[in-house]
Amino acid sequence: MWLPIQPEEIEGLPQSLNYRFWNGGEDFPADPADCVYYVVPYMKPLEVGLRPLPRLRSVEVVQTLTAGTDSIEPGLGYLRPGVRLCNARGVHEASTAELTLTLVLASLRGVPDFVRAQDKGEWRGGFRPALADKNVLIVGYGSIGSAIEDRLVPFEVARVARVARSERTTARGPVHPLTELPALLPEADVVILATPLTEATRHLVNSDFLGRMKEGALLVNVARGPVVDTKALLAELESGRITAALDVTDPEPLPPGHPLWHAPGVLVSPHVGGPSSAFLPRAKRLLVDQLNRFVNREPLRNVILTTGPTGA
Repeated sequence: MWLPIQPEEIEGLPQSLNYRFWNGGEDFPADPADCVYYVVPYMKPLEVGLRPLPRLRSVEVVQTLTAGTDSIEPGLGYLRPGVRLCNARGVHEASTAELTLTLVLASLRGVPDFVRAQDKGEWRGGFRPALADKNVLIVGYGSIGSAIEDRLVPFEVARVARVARSERTTARGPVHPLTELPALLPEADVVILATPLTEATRHLVNSDFLGRMKEGALLVNVARGPVVDTKALLAELESGRITAALDVTDPEPLPPGHPLWHAPGVLVSPHVGGPSSAFLPRAKRLLVDQLNRFVNREPLRNVILTTGPTGA
């Protein structure tokens, strides 16, 4: 079992398993061919997590500590058939939802302007938009989207509309299919992106999507950078039609001198939705639960796919 957290720091792991600590270092902790359960290092470059995959000849489970699996999917073709890929559903909801509300409130209330004014010793008052009475649209209504709505409730928003790949009904109301986005966008004051990155959602937010947004609306991306067409977003920001708060960008990391850094009306945070003090205890609980299930031959949680004859 390869873990990116020291096993002695995780209470409740099955004692019958053989653990190796690897968090992306140059040297592997053991022969990758003997690894049967691979937990991908967290917050490492793409190539780090992919590096062992061609040599994982005995692996049965690949476990990410991210909500999305797009960073590991390019290497699944190296794996033999029957390998289960699991994500970290349940680990990032609290932290990402907190950051989402932080970005929304900071953007609407002008907190970046206050910080810049404070740096200059200037007192700048005036009216700012409130979140209260706004219409909010959540695009991507999985566990993170639901957690975001949980935290919107106390803020007296006028309405929350929910969009996901498939239509369904929840305790809070209907979830609309993606095909209804064009009709929902013009009504939203705040549009929050929390959808996984797939071929269907890559550049979902294009010039047509942005053009349908209400003038003065706020776009918040806590999903993945490529969900948004950066060139199209820059055009809208430069025109002043909308504003944006981005925890993820395309490209990422955002290089020095990139136009997004200085575009009007944009707040950028460096992909920090997941890494907070909430991450480690939840990640440990996930690993304890999954590995006990594994050793007891019980169904694993969060299985996204199982590789086929030629990989995923």
